[in-house]
Amino acid sequence: MAPHVRFNFNSLDEVRQKNLDLKLRLEFSNDLSPLAAAARIGRRIAPNRLAILPMEGCDSMPDGSPSELVERRYFRLARGGAGLIWWEACAVVPEGRANELQMMLTRENAGAFESLVKRTRTAAAEVNGRNFNPVYVLQLTHSGRYSRPKGHKMSPIIPQHDPILDLRCGVKPDAPVVTDRYLESLPQKYVASALLAKEAGFDGVDIKSCHRYLLSELLASHTRLGKYGGSYENRTRLLKTIITEVRKACGPDFIIACRFNVFDAHPYPYGFGEDRENFMKFSPSEPMRLTADLRDAGVDLLSNSAGNPYHIYPQVTRPFDTSSMGIPVPKEHQLESIQRLFDFTAMVQNIAGNIPVVGNGYTWLRQFMPYAGAANIAAGRCAFMGLGRAAFAYPGIPRDILINGQLKPEACCAACSKCTQIMRDHGCTGCVLRDSKIYAPIYRKARADAEIRDKATAEKTTASK
Repeated sequence: MAPHVRFNFNSLDEVRQKNLDLKLRLEFSNDLSPLAAAARIGRRIAPNRLAILPMEGCDSMPDGSPSELVERRYFRLARGGAGLIWWEACAVVPEGRANELQMMLTRENAGAFESLVKRTRTAAAEVNGRNFNPVYVLQLTHSGRYSRPKGHKMSPIIPQHDPILDLRCGVKPDAPVVTDRYLESLPQKYVASALLAKEAGFDGVDIKSCHRYLLSELLASHTRLGKYGGSYENRTRLLKTIITEVRKACGPDFIIACRFNVFDAHPYPYGFGEDRENFMKFSPSEPMRLTADLRDAGVDLLSNSAGNPYHIYPQVTRPFDTSSMGIPVPKEHQLESIQRLFDFTAMVQNIAGNIPVVGNGYTWLRQFMPYAGAANIAAGRCAFMGLGRAAFAYPGIPRDILINGQLKPEACCAACSKCTQIMRDHGCTGCVLRDSKIYAPIYRKARADAEIRDKATAEKTTASK
């Protein structure tokens, strides 16, 4: 492993040379035409291979409907020219919201979502051409362990005890785990949300199973008893049941996607996709088995991810220059982290066959990301180049790639982790550097409020001793 560094490349040749020095297998292509090609997703056609990955703003209205900040974000993304916009996490039940301003689609606010979807499609066509019509997928979620539906107090719903994460989440050893009966009720909650999404004009939904939220943690519930824990069949049961029920309810024309963790970077028996002796080593057996199961279940779109943004190894999810507060600097170069993410996607795409897979891990490459995305698509290692934090900073990335053939270095995400820090501090998330008029004040306020809470907690702990 090479040392973790700050981004310091001035040319693509320098990136290629560092790749060689580190004995990595990253490829970069000067031919960006693969990014402009259309792609089939189920029975829909995405006009290009550039995808916006689901990045939560934590800024909806209290009832879950779109706020002005939400509308602003999706208008900017729609005008940016991506062929696929994977809308952010939308809770299927109130108690499963990750924050009190998390998006939630209900019968009462469905009209607001329908209006926003129509207006964003109009905005996309006005800027990118009247026939330009991106594919819209809405991510459906239950936050599980990371549920915080009211205020600043966590209200975790856990499928199993985990001595590492319990300590970080304030879960007591005698806290109950969620019952089978509760889990059995969830497929119909997902179905209800999916049907509302279809009515609102979305092309499909994602059954979110990544980043250690409820369905993701169930994949790792080796110690859980009953029908949803222990064996592989049990641990994947709820995810597959939800997919089956949503397909029955929504029909063959509606896209069903799944963004899922292939590697938790978490010790056995509490993680998924890890080697049992070395949890930072990937074991592909179960993740690739799950990929095949999702393929055979008729999923139309996949996106793999890894890690846990709430824990201490965020580099396996999103390589960075500067870590969030309290997060140690990893002992690997960011290109090594990127290689791992690209390898995961290539393995998933190989198993998925004709089902398109959206790749991730591009943001840290800044202005050089299109060359990596084009190379991966041309080689069949993925079908889409996914943009996460990068789109917070620079929503016009797709247009600049497809029209200008290059990106503006000064507009690219700086991988500073401030957008993540806002979320950790319970504020509304966005790019503090590139969208500073809106988000710099939000960042400062959220940070100050978090420091006050931390001080109060420390004083309470000291007084109780």
